[in-house]
Amino acid sequence: MAHLANRRIENIEGDFYVDKSCIDCDTCRWMAPTVFDRSGDMSAVYHQPIDPDQRLAAMQALLSCPTGSIGTIEKPYDIKRAQASFPISIAENVYHCGYHSEKSYAAASYLIQHPDGNILIDSPRFTPPLVKQIEAMGGVKYLYLTHRDDVADHQKFHEHFGCDRILHQDDLTTDTQSVEHQLQGIDPIELIPDVLIIPVPGHSKGHTVLLYKHKFLFTGDHLAFSRQLGHLGAFRDFCWYSWSEQIKSMQKLAEYDFEWVLPGHGRRYHADVKTMHEQMQQCVSWMATV
Repeated sequence: MAHLANRRIENIEGDFYVDKSCIDCDTCRWMAPTVFDRSGDMSAVYHQPIDPDQRLAAMQALLSCPTGSIGTIEKPYDIKRAQASFPISIAENVYHCGYHSEKSYAAASYLIQHPDGNILIDSPRFTPPLVKQIEAMGGVKYLYLTHRDDVADHQKFHEHFGCDRILHQDDLTTDTQSVEHQLQGIDPIELIPDVLIIPVPGHSKGHTVLLYKHKFLFTGDHLAFSRQLGHLGAFRDFCWYSWSEQIKSMQKLAEYDFEWVLPGHGRRYHADVKTMHEQMQQCVSWMATV
């Protein structure tokens, strides 16, 4: 929980602020870019909300902050409205869950509403307001974990919803050794209609991504848009298994059609299929140079 006594001096005057417990995860900056920005090695409020939409986005970022580093000077009168806005619709039965977890260093989690059962992609914090909203949307049948890093409160979601967890066996740890579906090998796996799991070893040995309707690609820590690069890229400094294998995985992934990149870390990217293929080729070319 944020403390006014620890408010960063970089914040502009006004109701919202970021305190010194910020871990520079970038969550608030992409969720509410008109309010939050980077200052030094942390986030700060550079512009107070001026309309209801900006206010809601700032409140959503406050609730999603994994370390509770965002606060308001006044008691937030609209906290329940913000809680009810999660999961946030992205497009076509795809939602951002918010409530990022410090256990996963603020990785984003997503929900797909599917007629064969809803799919939770990576684990958010297990918090009552979010759980209540997901229950109203039909619960969770599958908890798909892209890789070993972003599992957060997977056990609590499994126990509450009775969902089957999915993780590649090469990324099992002591905490996840009991997951119900342990994937093997490097061949793509059709989970249910319109849902394809694609192994992409590199960031970790057992990393996989999920392709929904040949349109939405949920990429975990494998692929994201980089503001610094200006195009899609991978995390060279956070490749825990093999960069050369990740390049091979990226080359394989570049052969697929999709329009959305929805990562755990990094920025989302949305473009038509032709542009996405160009972005993927640019990514592969860049990876070969670093």
